[in-house]
Amino acid sequence: MSDDDFLRVEDHDCPMSSCAAPAGSPCRTGKGKVGVQYHTARFRLVPALAKALTVATPALRKPGTAWTELPRPAAAGAEPAGHARIGYARASTARQSLDTQLDSLARAGVARVFSEKISTRALRRPELDKAVTLAREMRASGLAVTLVVHEHKRLGRGIELATLAEQLRAAGIGLQFLTGELQGSHDPTGIVFTVLAALSGMEREYIRDRTLEGHESARSRGKSIGGAAVTDDAMLSHALHLRDQQNLSLREIAKRLVITTGKKKGQHPSPATVLRMLRDHDQRTEAAAGS
Repeated sequence: MSDDDFLRVEDHDCPMSSCAAPAGSPCRTGKGKVGVQYHTARFRLVPALAKALTVATPALRKPGTAWTELPRPAAAGAEPAGHARIGYARASTARQSLDTQLDSLARAGVARVFSEKISTRALRRPELDKAVTLAREMRASGLAVTLVVHEHKRLGRGIELATLAEQLRAAGIGLQFLTGELQGSHDPTGIVFTVLAALSGMEREYIRDRTLEGHESARSRGKSIGGAAVTDDAMLSHALHLRDQQNLSLREIAKRLVITTGKKKGQHPSPATVLRMLRDHDQRTEAAAGS
């Protein structure tokens, strides 16, 4: 599930009589609070979520607080009630100036601008989050909304930009770049969003394939995958004795074992670690017997 699934859910009125939340608003509980998740009968109206077990209410909707009705989303095909443009500017370090970007946005007639000095590597960019949140709220009220940036690199690179573009497209928010390779205004149904979405999928697949290749290469060299090993031959021998001779459970075995090296020295291994250790031993034994 994606970060914007809740928008697709909220395109529908909730069919639950105990909720009956109108489109655009989160589900509510019998006590008049915002529900922590959407009702099953509602999110199953979205084909992509039909088999999901739960769809959580995002923090944006403040689950647990008093429920209030929000504006309905603009009807498909309806003419926007107006057009709003929201600007965003970012510099990577505190020493870099935002003046060029801010001047460019001002010349373009963008009055509301969010700006910050923060690295592209930062996982969260608070001012960008605020800009996107405001854009979503204005779009939900029926306005056409465009996020305006001096250059696309100010939003991110590669998969970061592609992921943001997916979120904007789901919310029906356009993009405008004032300079750079992608200069121009881009509708959320346009080719730039399609290309960025494809880039996102390809880059995720590339990262996954490279990770799997690295794991396979490490295993072929006899290296373990993951953190530092906490098991050893002595622990395995003791665990086999406890399992085979005393017929103890994994949890009971874990409580009787002690890690002898590393940062976790003196602690007990987890039952999951014991399970992996015994399973790997059993698989090696079966392979040796078969050969």
